[in-house]
Amino acid sequence: MTTTMETMRLDKWLWCARFYKTRSLATEEISKGRVTVNGQLAKPARDLRCGDTVALRQGPVARTVVVRGLSGFRGPAPTAQQLYEETADSLTAREHAAEQRRLAPEPSAALQEGRPTKRDRREIDRVGARGWGDRWSASIKE
Repeated sequence: MTTTMETMRLDKWLWCARFYKTRSLATEEISKGRVTVNGQLAKPARDLRCGDTVALRQGPVARTVVVRGLSGFRGPAPTAQQLYEETADSLTAREHAAEQRRLAPEPSAALQEGRPTKRDRREIDRVGARGWGDRWSASIKE
């Protein structure tokens, strides 16, 4: 789990703690400014120590964790979870965001326009046959 390391690169720690699938993804997210250490923007090679606070985003999910251990390798998930402790505020915010997503209306229900269904198409054809007559255009000219 934890070795006798005192410092570790931020990008490598994020990978070892299983926040990102690859180190290059971790580096990319850090470079985009989505990861801060102790409230300051960081670079991928920044030294991380036990007790540092790391704030990061994984897609729509924002997390704030305190570094509890450093590891020189990427181990199984239960071992990786021992490398950090999520703050109480972060847990509360994540649960609230998950509840908001759960209660949000279905996005497809808001769609009013779009490609007509087969039933809609038949209705359009039925109305079109009666309403348009012999006109080949929708213009007012006759």
